[in-house]
Amino acid sequence: MIRDAELVTKAVVGKVVSTLIATESKKATAYLSPRLTVKATRVSFDGRIDGRDRRADIRLTIGTPNFDERHFIKAAVRAGESFPVKKVVTKPFPRKRKR
Repeated sequence: MIRDAELVTKAVVGKVVSTLIATESKKATAYLSPRLTVKATRVSFDGRIDGRDRRADIRLTIGTPNFDERHFIKAAVRAGESFPVKKVVTKPFPRKRKR
């Protein structure tokens, strides 16, 4: 069972998904505690979003943070940020390198 599961509400999940869609980012993450994150990731083809697509495929992950998220949490704790972090953190799609 997920630790601190009562922190995950419909409002948090909706906020993460709506932020992901509104910003057209690759990933949106909400930090609820140092051991619990809610993240929505856009499933894409060839690293981009097709503008003609009428639907959005989104993968929702609820659970422990990954390596990058743990690094962010350590920096937030050092800076004195309280949990849950108020803003949803987004990560853009990587830029393609020109060959």
